[in-house]
Amino acid sequence: MKTRTIDINGLKIGGGRPFVLIAGPCVIESRKSTLKMASDLVKIVKRLKIPYVFKASFDKANRTSVDSYRGPGISEGLDILLEVKERLGIPVVSDVHDISQIDAAAKVLDIIQIPAFLCRQTDLLIAAAQTGKVVNVKKGQFLAPWDMRSLVRKLESTGNKRILLTERGVSFGYNNLVTDFTAFQIMRDIGYPVVYDVTHSVQQPGGLGDKTGGRSEFIPLLARCGVAAGVDAVFMETHTDPARSLSDGPNMLPIARLEPLLEMMLHIDCLVKGSGSCC
Repeated sequence: MKTRTIDINGLKIGGGRPFVLIAGPCVIESRKSTLKMASDLVKIVKRLKIPYVFKASFDKANRTSVDSYRGPGISEGLDILLEVKERLGIPVVSDVHDISQIDAAAKVLDIIQIPAFLCRQTDLLIAAAQTGKVVNVKKGQFLAPWDMRSLVRKLESTGNKRILLTERGVSFGYNNLVTDFTAFQIMRDIGYPVVYDVTHSVQQPGGLGDKTGGRSEFIPLLARCGVAAGVDAVFMETHTDPARSLSDGPNMLPIARLEPLLEMMLHIDCLVKGSGSCC
């Protein structure tokens, strides 16, 4: 089933089109590093002609430990994202955790993202949808894919039908996640584009005691499987040096390894959808 098409200033997601890449570091670490990584990523996607949205969080409010780095905060973080957007000419996405952040975020972000742990917060969903922006809802690790219908109805109640639904793995015992690939089709049947968050699907939440672990060696496998399943966009956290990153290092892909993986994904996506530059 082809989903509806979501238009973001000319960038189109869904409707059977080639996949869109949503990628960037987990969290904004500094203005300089964020701009450098965004620039490196833009060079890659331009070479491969992949539609692209930059992602980075201005505040990671759900870190495992109270001592973990959360980000620069909303004011500085949005200012950095605005510079990325204006300097590189690309859409940007970040997550919000509270209604009080919505108005400021909507002035900068092209996509407002609802974190998985907050996906059932009715007031947050409605406030995000009321901005008229594209809203990307990450399916909670505790939800079945058909449960997303209720979340979609909350968003649609505002009149906003600019919606993306993201699969990011489901809890599979303690400190582990697994991807149910039937979820893509089930969520697609709701009628909106489906995003596959590959890197969070290899997370091991709380797996290192006071922080989250991950199995980044499986990112290429899951990315290939996701595009083979026909997802509309792939969400991927990537970093120049994941081992030294300030958040989610164990489940991020080094930027140096991204381009060959994307080339393979393009070929698979083309075989599945029958369109794109690699056909």
